[in-house]
Amino acid sequence: MAKTLVVVESPAKAKTIKKFLGTNYTIEASMGHIRDLPKSQFGVDIKNGFTPKYITIRGKGELLKKLKTQAKKADRIFLATDPDREGEAIAWHLAEILDLDPKKPVRITFNEITKEAVKEATKKPRSVNIDLVDAQQTRRILDRIVGYKLSPLLWRKIKKGLSAGRVQSVAVRLICEKEEEIANFNKEEYWTIEGLFLTKNGELKAKLTKLQGEKPILPNKEITSELLQKLKNQDYKILEVDKKDRKRNPSPPFTTSTLQQEAWRRLNFAASRTMRVAQELYEGIEIGKEGSLGLITYMRTDSVRISDQAVLQAEKFIQNELGKEYLPKEKRVYQSSKKVQDAHEAIRPSYVDKTPESLKPFLTRDQFRLYQLIWLRFLSSQAASAVFDTVSVRIGSTEAQFTASGSTLKFAGFLQLYPDQEKELDSELPLVTAGLATDLKQLFSEQHFTQPPPRYSQASLVKELEDQGIGRPSTYAAIIETIKKRGYVVEEDKRLVPTELGQVTIDLLKDHFSDIVDVDFTRELEEKLDSIEDGQNSPLKILEEFYSSFAKELQEAEDKAGKILIADEVTDEPCPNCGKLLVIKMGRFGKFLACPGFPDCKFTKPLLKQMPGTCPLDNGNLVERRSKKGRVFYGCENYPQCEFISWYPPTKEKCPHCKTTMGLKGRGSKQELICLNKDCGYTQKAEMSENGKFS
Repeated sequence: MAKTLVVVESPAKAKTIKKFLGTNYTIEASMGHIRDLPKSQFGVDIKNGFTPKYITIRGKGELLKKLKTQAKKADRIFLATDPDREGEAIAWHLAEILDLDPKKPVRITFNEITKEAVKEATKKPRSVNIDLVDAQQTRRILDRIVGYKLSPLLWRKIKKGLSAGRVQSVAVRLICEKEEEIANFNKEEYWTIEGLFLTKNGELKAKLTKLQGEKPILPNKEITSELLQKLKNQDYKILEVDKKDRKRNPSPPFTTSTLQQEAWRRLNFAASRTMRVAQELYEGIEIGKEGSLGLITYMRTDSVRISDQAVLQAEKFIQNELGKEYLPKEKRVYQSSKKVQDAHEAIRPSYVDKTPESLKPFLTRDQFRLYQLIWLRFLSSQAASAVFDTVSVRIGSTEAQFTASGSTLKFAGFLQLYPDQEKELDSELPLVTAGLATDLKQLFSEQHFTQPPPRYSQASLVKELEDQGIGRPSTYAAIIETIKKRGYVVEEDKRLVPTELGQVTIDLLKDHFSDIVDVDFTRELEEKLDSIEDGQNSPLKILEEFYSSFAKELQEAEDKAGKILIADEVTDEPCPNCGKLLVIKMGRFGKFLACPGFPDCKFTKPLLKQMPGTCPLDNGNLVERRSKKGRVFYGCENYPQCEFISWYPPTKEKCPHCKTTMGLKGRGSKQELICLNKDCGYTQKAEMSENGKFS
């Protein structure tokens, strides 16, 4: 038998594949990219057709030597890197180093690491897709041009050590513009009215929806109070009772983007955490005697397409476990948007019969929770629709109309597998009949204020980037981590907030490099990169068009842009080492205090945000802190003498039992107050203010 060398990226992936192939196969890992542009120099010859200069990545010398040795022993070589642009580029670099002809059948790909998929791939090797390689290489060169040409300008004009990224800059601009929108928002007052009506089968609460046939406008207390007096003295009757079944369809299986959004919403996972864990599940987990198994399909995809075989597996499982009635009458087909590449299936479990509970002993907590989310979402996407009994009741007088609605779950369908944690069912309404008179028992009025748009969370920024066509789904996690690491944004209360550094950098780029931070320009550039992948565009043409205008803007900015000074905020706290007043600086994990005498004096300390309440152990003040990984927690100002910590933000509320400060646990409608005294354990539901938050 011929000896075959198979090269993959990671040891975990190599271990999983090895068990599927015979002894005549040698599996080696390249440990990701083996060549790249040099860090110490620009590495692109612009005058010679934007030719990249690739060098071996530091530390990969011994690995390459081993791969070359194995290649000489092999009768054939398969490059089995990931099935995307990045994986295709790695395969091309491997072919170059191992003296393989990329035009010959040396490339194999598979969407899932299962025995059937891997063995089938070895039967159908193909050549390296040069169009994919060109698309990846063009993106890399564009990013290198922006990063290495623009960053030095930022050093001279703003602050040494800054760097600019082509796609990251647009993301920072979106965050900055959201902040401007919030700052310019004008809060407006408005009121709502509800009525409690008596019927023979019980009370019914309804909201005022029309006044003399129009939507009621209640801008202040005076107008609302005047209307309340009018409404009290009118006769009311049931105008209409509308009963019907309402179907709710399941969501499609996950793409990279929707997985990141849902993992943030349900599991509180950052995008980078989601992708790291998904990579582990894809490459392989040790499952007892079965050895290493890849548990999910490839996790970088923008498609919702599912293979026929996977659909049949899901239908069989649903019928056996839930019953035939939980299957849809017709096969579900989900349509991807027109702009997706659709190179891979949606993210789904590789083995439907491997339930999350059966794998729990072999998975870490993060792996189990993410696998469970993917498994349930996929199965629910192939299940029947949920059916609700809905009732809408209209109650009216000569001037006003009130509306009440309610629903009850008639058939769970897909919700049996994938319940929605955020949406609660409306209350069930008493049985009423149209035309009958009803008595008004009481009227209620409530003051509200319009709210500014919320800041971006990681999930909502991912959605915005996808909607705008900025970047690729596989890059979103890296974009967010990069702009945080560079100090352009910080995360506060799980929302992305621009720093002063981020604001002034974007202002400079908007003034002198309008294309670089323009959403439409960046989206069109992404489309051009896609056209290279499709073989419909020339990399050289795109690079020349981009650089011709970029070089002019760069020279003009060098000549015209002035030096921007970001003054440090001076505090009244002296440095304990040299006596100079400490200043507030911005670091990777937010603001901190530092001595302005650096580098002669290197004193720094955390800038602690004061929180309400007191420590339950020593009555010290409570402050906000950050862990080494950047996660916010709350502790006593007397640390390390007092080691009290809490993950729940302290509030002004006191526990009615032990008078200890209470913390706020949970999100949205499920928020509750919890006593920070661990020996007490008292909890109560949190009351919301008019802005939808606990005050």
